[in-house]
Amino acid sequence: MRVGPVPNFTGDEVRVLVQGITGRQGSFHTLQMLKYGTKIVAGVTPGKGGTEVHGVPVYDTVKEAVDETGANTSIVFVPAKFAFDAVSEAILNGLNPVVVITEGIPAHDTLRFIRMAKSYGVRIIGPNCPGFIIPGFTKVGIMPNQYFKPGDITILSRSGTLTYEVAYNLLKEGFGHRLVVGVGGDYVIGTDFVEFFDEVLRYDDATKAVVLIGEIGGDDEERLAEYIKESGFDKPVIGYVAGKTAPPGKRMGHAGAIISGSSGTADAKIRSLEAAGVRVAYRPSEIPKLIKEVL
Repeated sequence: MRVGPVPNFTGDEVRVLVQGITGRQGSFHTLQMLKYGTKIVAGVTPGKGGTEVHGVPVYDTVKEAVDETGANTSIVFVPAKFAFDAVSEAILNGLNPVVVITEGIPAHDTLRFIRMAKSYGVRIIGPNCPGFIIPGFTKVGIMPNQYFKPGDITILSRSGTLTYEVAYNLLKEGFGHRLVVGVGGDYVIGTDFVEFFDEVLRYDDATKAVVLIGEIGGDDEERLAEYIKESGFDKPVIGYVAGKTAPPGKRMGHAGAIISGSSGTADAKIRSLEAAGVRVAYRPSEIPKLIKEVL
């Protein structure tokens, strides 16, 4: 079964360019994406032009790669200190979306390339994220292939590992996946929950329910709760918030997963989501049961 692209998210044909393809991570995940069936048409590593990785031609610049292959989507495995230049090059050459896997990018650099992306109408996913997968269609990321099958449940998550656990739990109960996106775990990310709900999911008839995986830190979940209440978003939403036992001031894995003062706690996020009509699971294993109830 092949599932078509999500409106306003990808084009009819996803032609992927891998920035940093010759590095260990870039090479490994290029092979996994190829095995999934993703159409990877080019890689870019300055100084490595004219070589190949897993049969994919490598170019010195993004412009060369786009001109030669018609690539329209980028995935970035470039080290953090070079990430701003790499993402900027992708934006300036019209690649959209740009999936930034790299972690540890300085927040100032992230703010700069997100501002640039918005001015060029380019969607950034990440940074510090596992990417996205539309099962049966394409995978642009590092998610394990075996946990995803076509279906009608969309998952949006700030956590990579929890995404795979929830996807697997849904599969065991007979639920497949429409779209799965790891939005990123940094303080500053390119496309947040509200933007995905407002610009993608509200228009996607193939999504029958949404699973939201949040975590402590920031206010993304609270802002989404306000959006759901004010917009009348009409698809059922199931939520889970990681980090209920995390102490204030201690970072939990991601740069953005830290409680500052009285804000960003799991309890506050859960209260906001429940007030917006979101059914909240207290364990990941409860999510399939709640999905059955809302559908």
